Amino acid sequence: MSGESNYYAPVVNMNGGRKNIAFNYGGTTQDTELRTAIVDLTGLLRDLRPHLAPDQDRTVEDALPELVPDRDVLNQRGIVLESLRQIAVTVGEVGRPAAEAVSRLLALLG
Repeated sequence: MSGESNYYAPVVNMNGGRKNIAFNYGGTTQDTELRTAIVDLTGLLRDLRPHLAPDQDRTVEDALPELVPDRDVLNQRGIVLESLRQIAVTVGEVGRPAAEAVSRLLALLG
């Protein structure tokens, strides 16, 4: 084994499915705040879906799996978050809580 390096780390193989969680290593207080904001937003978006046009509903459905409690990832998904906010604003008063939740999440991300 001279000159060789072996690296061992957790391995997960997933075939299909949705909302799979491979590892959850916990997190910090900031992560808890972020996680809470995402859970709130996800619930509000699910409640909003019956009020959406089919194309808006598809956009929300596609975006839900992208809402992960990872600041770096969410910062890269600003366009997704803005599109969710715009959809919520478009449907009027019923969408206001979701639009405000997106704004709170964006504020947490800085």
